[in-house]
Amino acid sequence: QVQLVESGGGLVQPGGSLRLSCAASGSIFSIYVMGWYRQAPGKQRELVARIDSGGSTNYADSVKGRFTISRDNAKNPVYLQMNSLKPEDTAVYYCNLYPPISSSWGQGTQVTVSS
Repeated sequence: QVQLVESGGGLVQPGGSLRLSCAASGSIFSIYVMGWYRQAPGKQRELVARIDSGGSTNYADSVKGRFTISRDNAKNPVYLQMNSLKPEDTAVYYCNLYPPISSSWGQGTQVTVSS
């Protein structure tokens, strides 16, 4: 079973940056495709970015060019660098495998973009 803990969220002004971290434990982390997801109020959870074990990445169109997903297989975390943040990026951000495992959803970390 993979256990995931997200951190790094907060309140930031439009145009600002945040770096989210996801710590994983409980399994062989490095072989998995990992993803960052987000859920805004009243909306379904959506995939923001994913990265495979070799470092290949894929992004949602809404964040392409602004967000960067990366991973450190030796130390387990997965990161999401978010630049040029917009109010519509406001959401709870989660990490999980891709495709996600329902039992591995963590508490998420809140990102609020507001002036």
